[in-house]
Amino acid sequence: MQDNQTILQIKNLDISFRTNAGVVHAIRGVNLDLQKGETVAIVGESGSGKSVTMKAAVGLLDSNATVNSGEILYTYEDRDGAQKTVNLLSLTKKQLRTEFNGQRLAMVFQDPMTSLDPTMTIGKQIMEGMLLHKKMSKEAAKARALELLKLVGITDAENRFRNYPHQLSGGMRQRVVIAIALSAEPDILICDEPTTALDVTIQAKILELIKDIQKKMNLSVIYITHDLGVVAKVADYVNVMYAGKIVEVGNVEEIFYEPVHPYTWGLLSAMPDLDTNDDRLYSIPGSPHNLLHEPQGDAFAARNPFALKIDKKAEPPMFQISRTHFAATWLLHPDAPDIDMPRELKERIERSRKEAAKYL
Repeated sequence: MQDNQTILQIKNLDISFRTNAGVVHAIRGVNLDLQKGETVAIVGESGSGKSVTMKAAVGLLDSNATVNSGEILYTYEDRDGAQKTVNLLSLTKKQLRTEFNGQRLAMVFQDPMTSLDPTMTIGKQIMEGMLLHKKMSKEAAKARALELLKLVGITDAENRFRNYPHQLSGGMRQRVVIAIALSAEPDILICDEPTTALDVTIQAKILELIKDIQKKMNLSVIYITHDLGVVAKVADYVNVMYAGKIVEVGNVEEIFYEPVHPYTWGLLSAMPDLDTNDDRLYSIPGSPHNLLHEPQGDAFAARNPFALKIDKKAEPPMFQISRTHFAATWLLHPDAPDIDMPRELKERIERSRKEAAKYL
């Protein structure tokens, strides 16, 4: 599926927000790569910086945000077929809006009602991007809008074209939002919790829909989610984020079957499991670090039952485990004590492996 061509590269991204309470250092040196045709997930608790990272790429940061350092490099083919690379952070909001947003990078948000204009028919809203970015005639834009409605699985497209958002169910509204995102044929689709507001059966259909469209259009997809169940279904690579930093990155098998960071252990342990003998639902102890106060050492140390003395003094670097697997934990240091993942998680992973083997 991947073409081994890096289409988006985030380098050492650092972002702060001015608030009444003080300066919040929300993003602290994020690095992330996305290949053509690949699906990358960014996963973590609320407030970890997942959405802020990707909003920076599309120029949707709030006015109180300051980008302290970093680059977001986007590589694309221009109209002449030449390959170009641009630092999205160096562009004005107007340049992003007119040259890149929608037509090259598109974003799908979690609540379709906040993404849709209640006063416009869904047909007009799908056509809008094509008329603006593609300079299509109204007839051609309408024909393409009907095609997109069918592509996202909306039946009776002709009638739905004339509907207003309130006349559609939540699942259908989200399909319309996806159709709008695809209308200008972007290279990258950013999905920010695209199924959170939907019930479980509709969630599964939307995830399958995005996967099918990705194959047809050779899209690169970034999922922002706190739901590891979603990640397991869609991702090629996973970035685990905590307190504004990526603390573990690897392919989906490495993160789910061979996790090494205690925070990743906690996230996996907190997933509901029907086969467990434990009648309690695990939760990571404590609360996420308050980024109004710069963490000393590892930001996860206070919640980490496996924390070492050095965790309270120095931030761990990224240690390499394999060609694709990295984690920022002092447990990987050659001098660290030999601490393995919790027994309950190890048993759960073994059950997952056996279950997955049945379908291979």
